[in-house]
Amino acid sequence: MGVSLIFKIAAVGILVTILSQILKHSGREEHAFLISLAGLILVMTWIIPYIYDLFMMIQDLFTI
Repeated sequence: MGVSLIFKIAAVGILVTILSQILKHSGREEHAFLISLAGLILVMTWIIPYIYDLFMMIQDLFTI
């Protein structure tokens, strides 16, 4: 996991926050929720392989 992944996650977070606030102030709370959900799904697709590798490493560590 590199620093670039952290910067990508931060950029998505900032973008989602700005878009969500704009949509909430214009009265489109449903769209703001969908933008937040899309940002969460995007970040989770980036993080899931690292979580899988972590679990495999832990499993290999405790198998005898």
